[in-house]
Amino acid sequence: MCSPTVALSAGLSAFQGLAMQSAAKDAAAQTAEQERVGVKSAEDSKRNKQLALSEQKASKEKQEAQNVFAKNAEILKAQSSLLASGKAGNSISLLFADLGRQGGNFRESIRQELESFSRQYDRNIQGTESEYQNIRNRLRSNTIQAYNQIPSTGSILLGAAASGLNTYVATK
Repeated sequence: MCSPTVALSAGLSAFQGLAMQSAAKDAAAQTAEQERVGVKSAEDSKRNKQLALSEQKASKEKQEAQNVFAKNAEILKAQSSLLASGKAGNSISLLFADLGRQGGNFRESIRQELESFSRQYDRNIQGTESEYQNIRNRLRSNTIQAYNQIPSTGSILLGAAASGLNTYVATK
C-alpha cells in the first residue's frame, strides 16, 4: 500500500506540474495573440509604406511628363520663331536639328531618370516585403517557442511518479 506521504508528494508534484502547464498554455496563448496583432500591424505598415511609394512614383512620373511637355513646347516655340524670322539656309537647318537634338536628349534623360526611379521603387517595395516577412517570422518564432515551453502531460506524470518514488525511497 502507498503511504500518505508518498501519495501527497506525488499529488503535489502533479498539481504543481499541471499548474505550470496551465500557466505555460496561457503564456503561449498570449504570445499567439501578440503575434496576430503584430502581424496585422506589420501588414498595415507595409501597405502604408507601399502606398506612399506608389504615390511618390506616380507624382514623379507626372512631374517628369509635365517637364517633357514644357520642353517640347519650348522647342516648338523656338522652331516657330526661326520659321517666323523668314530666314532660310544651312544655319537655320542646323538650328532646327540642334533644337531637335536638345529635345531628344532631354526626353532620353527623363526616360533614364524614370527608369532608374522605377528600379529604386521596385527595390523599396521588395524592402517593405522583406521587412514584413522578418517581423512575421520573428513573431511566429516567438509563438512556437512559447508553445514548446508547455510541459507535456506525460512529463508531468513522470515527474510526479519520480517525486513519489524519491519520497518512498527517502522514507525507507
